[in-house]
Amino acid sequence: MKIKDCFILSDMGEFWVVVATGDAVEKYNCMITLNSTAVTLWKMLQKGAEKQELVDALLKEFNVDVNTANEHIDQFIAKLQKADILE
Repeated sequence: MKIKDCFILSDMGEFWVVVATGDAVEKYNCMITLNSTAVTLWKMLQKGAEKQELVDALLKEFNVDVNTANEHIDQFIAKLQKADILE
């Protein structure tokens, strides 16, 4: 899985945002805010990470169990797919 290249992740100090760039601005006319878990997943998905890599990262970085990690990842990926953000 990979995030489309037309998005930029930016640290705004207290929170992180994602915005579309170039021609994609017309289609994705919005700003997405991300929490720390979503930022971790987003950064990995920018590099084309697979689900198990995402699970391993959440288990390492956050105090969650495997079921919780899988649930959060599935929900996040579903939102990205619905918004047509993944390649």
